[in-house]
Amino acid sequence: MKATVADYQTRVICLRIVPVSGATVRLTHYPTDLTMSNATVYASFQGYDFSGFESVSSMAPGAIDLQGILGVTGISREAIASGVYDNARCYLFATSWANPVEDEEPLTASIFGKATLIDDRFVIEEMVLIDALNQSVGSTYTAGCQKTFGNTTGPLITRCNKALGPLTVTGTLTSVTSLLICRDSTRAEAADYFAYGLLSFTSGANAGLKAIQVKRHESDGTLELFEAMPYPMVIGDAYSLIPGCRKRLEDCRDKWANVTNFGGFSRIPTNNQAGQWGQN
Repeated sequence: MKATVADYQTRVICLRIVPVSGATVRLTHYPTDLTMSNATVYASFQGYDFSGFESVSSMAPGAIDLQGILGVTGISREAIASGVYDNARCYLFATSWANPVEDEEPLTASIFGKATLIDDRFVIEEMVLIDALNQSVGSTYTAGCQKTFGNTTGPLITRCNKALGPLTVTGTLTSVTSLLICRDSTRAEAADYFAYGLLSFTSGANAGLKAIQVKRHESDGTLELFEAMPYPMVIGDAYSLIPGCRKRLEDCRDKWANVTNFGGFSRIPTNNQAGQWGQN
């Protein structure tokens, strides 16, 4: 049972977003701003909406979808793109618009999940805290390496010990094909060298924003990204590029000469192999 239940006749839903760093965002599903009993102000629903919340008696995880117009709600394109709201805590509660009290009737707590930018709008999928219990804890036996590429600190069992500093390159774009494809014709690395690496910009509209993973790299310097940069890339933008690792034994051995630090178990049979053996 909840300790307090908001008056159903004047009930209104409020949302508080607490990022790891930066200012807290307070929103309410009400036509005007609400000032709580502790003097904090929750902005009205204009420019945003949240949906998908439902209460269940089981332990099944739920989700909340938050969407709105960038800038209107205090959530900017730059903040989302730079990762300010990554893993931000979100608290949903109900109160009375006639006598608003912060956290009067707590409904759920969640974590910021995947954020999608669509023109001047954002859509954020939030995961309830119980989803954290669905994550694997500790090491698991997989064919692929579980270590973070470039990690040189922490327990020995987690270290890749391949320093990224000497591997990081810089340059400027010489052509842009689309929101996902760009090129630096001066690059001379072999094809696939930067695949699964990270591209970030040091000049232009995307300067200082979160790095985007590279999906494909061609020998002529063409890069295709897994997702579009927050702003269009243009010729002359300066970038920083880190090569990637596909977490395979052959990459660790042949590409990085780092097989002694490989964190996978390459001889574990795949599902297909196990199925074939079971039929023999």
